[in-house]
Amino acid sequence: MATNVRGTVDKIIDEHGYKQSAIISILQSIQKKYRYLPEEALSYLSNKMDISESKIYGIATFYENFSLEPKGKHIIKICDGTACHIRKSQPILDALRKELGIPEGKSTTEDLLFTVEMVSCLGACSLAPVVNVDGVVYAKMTPNKATELVRKIREGSLNED
Repeated sequence: MATNVRGTVDKIIDEHGYKQSAIISILQSIQKKYRYLPEEALSYLSNKMDISESKIYGIATFYENFSLEPKGKHIIKICDGTACHIRKSQPILDALRKELGIPEGKSTTEDLLFTVEMVSCLGACSLAPVVNVDGVVYAKMTPNKATELVRKIREGSLNED
């Protein structure tokens, strides 16, 4: 295991404390650092905190916000709630996959720049269909608007109002 992963996990545990009740906060901090939960970090955390790996993996897989796979620098969430689905969220996903070259069954670009995910609801039904990019909601999206948004991110010219 890479020494830097151990050092990082040690720092995170020191920040949150060694109580097992802090495990979710610790996992959140690990994910914030790496953009996912690396297997090496979870194994080391298990030994360090004296918590079984199965329990840690159970927590990591129960909560939807945790990921065991590397995610991109930019997270694009496409709402597929009822209002968004009816207003054609699927073609937005298809356009983004095509623009980014993400094959079916994958969600992240090879260069780890983008992750595209379809989510159940973003809670902005009156603005449907919506896309959330790095925490910013974009309303009344179309496939063309979504691909233009990705191009602006790539160029570094995205102007967040």
